[in-house]
Amino acid sequence: MNGAVVAIDAGTTGVRSYLVDHAGATLRSAYRPFPQYFPRPGWVEQDPNEIWAAVLSTLAAVMVGEPLPLAAVGITNQRETVVAWSRSTGAALAPAIVWQDRRTAAFCDSLVAEGHLSRVRELTGLVLDPYFSATKIHWWITNAVIDHHDPDLALGTIDSWLIWKLTGGQAFVTDPSNASRTLLFDIGTLAWSAELAELFHVPLQTLADVVPSSGVAAHTASGASPLPAGLPIAGIAGDQQAALFGQRCFEIGMAKNTYGTGSFVLMNVGPACPPLVDGLLTTVGWTLADGSTTYAYEGAIFITGAAVEWLRDGLGIIKHASELEALAASVPDSGGVFFVPAFTGLGSPWWDPYARGTIVGLTRGSGRGELARAAIDAMVLQTRDVVEAMTAASGQALRELRVDGGAAVMDLMLQLQADQLGVAVSRPAHIESTVLGAAGLAGLGVNLWSGLDELAASWQAERTFRPRADRTESDSMFQSWRRAVQRSRRWAVEETNAG
Repeated sequence: MNGAVVAIDAGTTGVRSYLVDHAGATLRSAYRPFPQYFPRPGWVEQDPNEIWAAVLSTLAAVMVGEPLPLAAVGITNQRETVVAWSRSTGAALAPAIVWQDRRTAAFCDSLVAEGHLSRVRELTGLVLDPYFSATKIHWWITNAVIDHHDPDLALGTIDSWLIWKLTGGQAFVTDPSNASRTLLFDIGTLAWSAELAELFHVPLQTLADVVPSSGVAAHTASGASPLPAGLPIAGIAGDQQAALFGQRCFEIGMAKNTYGTGSFVLMNVGPACPPLVDGLLTTVGWTLADGSTTYAYEGAIFITGAAVEWLRDGLGIIKHASELEALAASVPDSGGVFFVPAFTGLGSPWWDPYARGTIVGLTRGSGRGELARAAIDAMVLQTRDVVEAMTAASGQALRELRVDGGAAVMDLMLQLQADQLGVAVSRPAHIESTVLGAAGLAGLGVNLWSGLDELAASWQAERTFRPRADRTESDSMFQSWRRAVQRSRRWAVEETNAG
């Protein structure tokens, strides 16, 4: 079968749409940002209609020009963010609550105090943290934002919202990679859990049907978007699982890190649901049409690229994100400055929603360069925190880390990452691995590719960074970083108690 795949990457701050050919090359692409809203401290919201408008705009852009034969659509998306909408009208009923939102921290604490954590971990592989979708839905319900008894109500992650719109309201589906991030999905049975739905007061009938990550799930509707009618939607995955697939980490023990708004380290742990590990998440990587499942360990770091945005927009020490590397390289090191960007708490391996952003080690000699260097160091050091927990849990030493995402263009950061991990760090020729993952899953779902071996053979490294042999300096820096992390932890709780 021939034809290009339409890959839609609906991220946290914008939408990218691509046409990808059989060789994995991008034929056309378009990008449109959309805003985030911060109505209260710790709250992060988006307008679902603005996300959809960005999808329409980018699809229209990539469809301009010489018509191309199209084989399928693949969708990858920011995870955990939830949308509530009307099945009859297709109208969004509330602002989407974004994965970064922390308004449900107290509710999560109450569930832990009531003894629910162990069972929730057993069923979902997750932790009780505001990060995940069910706590956000529960907030809507308890604050009467939505009527959860309304049979017209649809509750879904971004993939479900976009597929609903692309199909003209004919398909309400999600895949296991997204469902496994909601706190409502049993990752062992690969089905919604009635027990968890009752815990969070979420009626099961408000949730999407779960379909394989790869395989024809629905078809585009006439007039719903710039895409032609009848095009199969054959690939669905949360952005980090899509990146793992796009990096062709098909063998047990292979790992990747995506440096985006946050950073997400995932390791393929095979077809069986693995044991739980403190500090890490267990998640579904993907399911294929043949019934096979791949699981992954995940370390979720909430803030990396978002810290660069803060340096640009909040402090004004750079005008463009692209200036960060040169500014950081203008100094030999951070001068003892450590920046813990816990603006929305800390994720793996700490899981502390009350941590707050911290800068320590400042002297009169600290300047813009040192702070820029500390921001890059934070990306690297947070990743080492996660990788150390992951390798200890899996019992497998990391041989290589494949990297992608916007910040992975920085050679300085990737060399520092290799030095901290003590392994090679490889940047692929196609750095937008989430797109390759969505396209690969969709193409596989319509037999555009013969199987995983053909996809794996297409992966190429653009550059590999080798670690320095002497780890003395790196290890000393890591110990200082751990001290800085401790300064940031539970800050909001202690501040409240002090007041």
